[in-house]
Amino acid sequence: MADPKLSRRERLRAETAQEIKTIALAHMAENGTAAVSLRAIARDMGMTAGAIYSYYDTRDKLITALIADVYHSLTDTLEAALAACPGGPAARVLAYAQAYRWWAVANPHQFQLIFGDPVPEYQAPEGGPVAEAEHRACVLLTGLVVDAWPWAAHLHTGDQHDWADYDPVFARLICEAFPGLQPAAASLALRLWGRLHGLVSLEVHGHLGPQIQDSEKLYNCEIVDLIHNLGLAVPAELAPA
Repeated sequence: MADPKLSRRERLRAETAQEIKTIALAHMAENGTAAVSLRAIARDMGMTAGAIYSYYDTRDKLITALIADVYHSLTDTLEAALAACPGGPAARVLAYAQAYRWWAVANPHQFQLIFGDPVPEYQAPEGGPVAEAEHRACVLLTGLVVDAWPWAAHLHTGDQHDWADYDPVFARLICEAFPGLQPAAASLALRLWGRLHGLVSLEVHGHLGPQIQDSEKLYNCEIVDLIHNLGLAVPAELAPA
């Protein structure tokens, strides 16, 4: 819904910027990430090249905006799933995991934009909207482990990570969001993501199809194992009959 505080001119500009991004994603879906061209988008919109450059003066700035939007779309979906979850830590892991897969399967080209092969010749800026979006996603994921840590900690006493093992920006972000968190909990969060993401990525890229008919059933088995790894009881909907 348009911001009522914006002037008509500002609303039209925002709508045009969004249309540019929508068409860019359509070009990616049809021809891959290398297909993004400001001139081609301008042609599809009936704009001049000069006019589109007043919105995004380089292709890289458009790509940056797209990546940030996609990260926020994914995180919005995950946050909504957690907000609607009435249960405890195990139910929250289940809600997060299922929402992660649902979003990826429903938006394969957006998933590939942020997690697939790098966009040719694209140089991501340091900081800025992409970093902000990535940080938001990291904090949300780590929060799942923080919720479960009272049950999980004793299972991971052999984890010898310390904060020096992590990227300084990531370590600072997580320590600020969760003061007093043990480095082993951050390690567990990254491994949790890696396992969820691994199966989803194989499915989205079509690599599971030749091996299994029910990718969701396989994924749910992985969720059960992850919940056990967190020292939690498996929710009834995933428990064997």
